[in-house]
Amino acid sequence: MPGRDAPARNGEGARVAKSAAVYGTSRKTPKKGPKPRWDRIALVVVVLFALCGVGGFLWYKNVEGDIEKTDPFSALTKGRPPKTVAGMQNMLLVGTDFADPDSVADDPATARTDTIILMHIPSTQDRAYLVSIPRDLWVPVPQKATDSQCGTRRAKINAAYAWGDLPLLVKTVECFTSVRLDHVVQIDFGGFKQVVDALGGVDMPIERDITSIHEPFRKFTKGTMHLNGTEALDYVRQRKQFPDGDFARMRHQQLLLKVLLDKAASGQTLTNPIKFNNFVNAMTKAIKVDAGFSLLDMGLQFRGLRSDDLTFLTSPYSGFDDIGGQSVVLSDRERAIALYNAIASDQMAQWAAIHVPSTATPTPNGT
Repeated sequence: MPGRDAPARNGEGARVAKSAAVYGTSRKTPKKGPKPRWDRIALVVVVLFALCGVGGFLWYKNVEGDIEKTDPFSALTKGRPPKTVAGMQNMLLVGTDFADPDSVADDPATARTDTIILMHIPSTQDRAYLVSIPRDLWVPVPQKATDSQCGTRRAKINAAYAWGDLPLLVKTVECFTSVRLDHVVQIDFGGFKQVVDALGGVDMPIERDITSIHEPFRKFTKGTMHLNGTEALDYVRQRKQFPDGDFARMRHQQLLLKVLLDKAASGQTLTNPIKFNNFVNAMTKAIKVDAGFSLLDMGLQFRGLRSDDLTFLTSPYSGFDDIGGQSVVLSDRERAIALYNAIASDQMAQWAAIHVPSTATPTPNGT
């Protein structure tokens, strides 16, 4: 019988958790439908072809070919959640930061993932919901990605990546949420330094005055600071100076993704062929995607999304515990089931209308 934090899917294993913090969100009144910004789309097309003249399409093909591909879904042949609604997309964003000087490798492997985000884009394609899953969340982890059952072995969710790379992590997330994943994007946060620098730096909201615990011990001042790539990455690695520790780190990573999207979609980037080309090339070096992922298809499908259309959430949790000498985060079953059911059934607008304050805006401290 599943425990209070056990996810249960179709009698196969466990399900999920309850709620805790809903971090800074920018939810607005749901739109009636997607409103493509044709002026911005036309501008992107012009820029693409301006980069290489009539060779613009070849430029795109080269960019697509430069992205490293993987195939985490090929091993998942049994026991996957069904695809319930056409047109919606569920992506797993996996952030790795092997160069973090504060990292301690998981046992038994040295590989780890510090950031796990389930990104849901509803069939209306007018916004996106990004659910951060704490890396220390205590969940059932199947023995193998090929298993038809979710199993009863329990561990921190990022152990799935350490034990079985992306295939086992995908299997574990699908078991935990009962949400079928369509794509996987693995992000190298170390590579984000080049992405930020290609954009000329970012204006990052700083939550409080802190001094970095890493050399050269930079000082970050509450408010908005313009940061280059090295500085931005240093800031989003900090967690020990914040009362909520690892949750602060997740929150700051969310904010970095938001400001990056704003900067990348700005006219200053799109109308500058050199900056745009540098940004795209930096992004292709920082990510790895599944074999079915198409940069062009995704760009066209979600062309209307901007940072104001993003809602940032955290997988519901009920508290913390010490299990076998490990400090873990406990799922909160009831609220997590409600959240992930809303994602699986493409009902997030209705769920958010009840659970996300309509006046909420993205903030550094999630209030």
